[in-house]
Amino acid sequence: MQNPKAKSKLLLRSITTTTTAITNKRAAEQSCLALLQSCNTLLKLTQIHTHILKLGLQNNPLVLTKFSSTSSDFNSIDYASSLLFSPENDTCLYDAFLFNTVIRAYAQTTSLRYKAMSVYRVMLVYDVWPNKFTYPFVLKACAGIGDLCLGQSVHGSVLKYGFHDDMHVLNAIVHMYCGCGGRIEFARKVFDEMPNRDSVSWSTMIGGCARSGRSTEAIDLFRKMQISSVSPDEITMVSVLSACTDLGALELAKWVESFIEKEMVPKSVELCNALIDVFAKCGDVDKAMTLFRSMSERTIVSWTSVIVGLAMHGRGLEAVDVFEEMLGAGVAPDDVAFIGLLSACSHSGLVEKGRECFDSMSKVFGITPKIEHYGCMVDLLCRAGQVKAALDFVNKMPIEPNPVVLRTLVSACRVHGELKLGESITKQLINKQPLHESNYILLSNIYAKMLHWEKKTKIREVMDKKGMRKIPGSTMIELDNKIYEFVAGDKSHDQYEEIYEMVDEMGREIKRAGYMPTTSEVLLDIDEEDKEDALNRHSEKLAIAFALLNTPAGTSIRIVKNLRVCGDCHSATKFISKIYNREIIVRDRNRFHRFKNGLCSCRDFW
Repeated sequence: MQNPKAKSKLLLRSITTTTTAITNKRAAEQSCLALLQSCNTLLKLTQIHTHILKLGLQNNPLVLTKFSSTSSDFNSIDYASSLLFSPENDTCLYDAFLFNTVIRAYAQTTSLRYKAMSVYRVMLVYDVWPNKFTYPFVLKACAGIGDLCLGQSVHGSVLKYGFHDDMHVLNAIVHMYCGCGGRIEFARKVFDEMPNRDSVSWSTMIGGCARSGRSTEAIDLFRKMQISSVSPDEITMVSVLSACTDLGALELAKWVESFIEKEMVPKSVELCNALIDVFAKCGDVDKAMTLFRSMSERTIVSWTSVIVGLAMHGRGLEAVDVFEEMLGAGVAPDDVAFIGLLSACSHSGLVEKGRECFDSMSKVFGITPKIEHYGCMVDLLCRAGQVKAALDFVNKMPIEPNPVVLRTLVSACRVHGELKLGESITKQLINKQPLHESNYILLSNIYAKMLHWEKKTKIREVMDKKGMRKIPGSTMIELDNKIYEFVAGDKSHDQYEEIYEMVDEMGREIKRAGYMPTTSEVLLDIDEEDKEDALNRHSEKLAIAFALLNTPAGTSIRIVKNLRVCGDCHSATKFISKIYNREIIVRDRNRFHRFKNGLCSCRDFW
């Protein structure tokens, strides 16, 4: 039997050994953490991985968390996962902090977001309780994947685990609904029911509305944000400017710019780019150029925004000059820059320059043209009236023409009288896309142009059976910080009687000046007098009449149309600009038209 003295010595040795082991383990842990903190290459990370295994720290949550975070910095979270979830690892010590780190890393990727959801499921299987930091990352992954059902399931888990009052989690839920199929109504319901909102809440909701085309709602929310005394940041302002761009609201854009200056919102490169874009696309491309020239730092987006803006305004040669300047500044063009450049050539009728630019993409810059670039070339040839050359170009394309390219050809066939060819291509389109309403509308319009009224009626009957509806033409105008929208034959406006009287007056005056109605634009089997009446009720004519009634003589009129301006309205607006001494700026689906003294800036390349 051991004596008490020997027992004491044995106990002391055991305590000393245990203490030494703990001290050594902590030292090893701190050593690994220090190495990971200073790690700056993937090669060093692999060496640290070996070191972790050698020291037996492959189950240490603190080391593994730091290892995962460092792997994420090198876009190698998969590499960290191979260590974390190795079959040899004992995962019983893993905590929520470690899982959150891995979920966040996957959520931040572009192609591996679905793995964030897999890790979240593993977390639950391992009985690791999620916390309020888990769900913003999980919901971000849901938004990136765009799976609404998955997002709703996670929303249910948030309610189940009791995190529905946390502002950061609620912000993430709003973001998720905005990203999953654009279910803005779900996002708005969560937003409206939030007990408190911060700048992120407002920015997320405003941005979601702007991206979903609910621009008026986005502007309304921004005004409510100001009333709530929540200060916007540059992210908020980028979304607000995006909404202004969509609406074509130049005066509102000017006010937003002054607000940014007054509130001293930091002018990041992204915000400056948004300002350039809004002025270019709201009709003041010279202001956009001024902002561009004042930037101390420019990105490829800055250059591209200016090139696209000049293209929309038909200032093709200037767009080409800016592109050349960009090359001189050492900025390598990307495929988006070439889309802007080719569009500029298209809108200005620069056929040979367009061919030269297209060829230079692969030969000089090593950029393989995408379908969008081929589409620009087809548009370029079609606008120049070279329909057969455009068809030949399409037939020689190394990739299958998409419906957008084919619809461009059909529209050109209708404008330039190649009706049989247009009919043939449209039938191909319907075979490829039997549920796309615009294909049926194109064929209906072709038959109307050919005066084949029975065939046109049959197409409309097919559309009715399939539940298809033509998108109505609409025109918006901004007046006194309010957006007014008109559709053809609109009588919903308070001033509609005066507007129609003005439309009749405009019709009489432009006819005296030599205007001849282009009744071929009316695709209905009615007599000529009724066709003229139908033309007079087009939405852009109503908007112009409204502007003539409600703005001082001699001031510019700016309108935004959701579709391409028709040939008759284009012709009539030239006469109206001269008779009423007004500059009329029209932004349609494709470009800007600046009417002044009876002329249009597009020189009929529209």
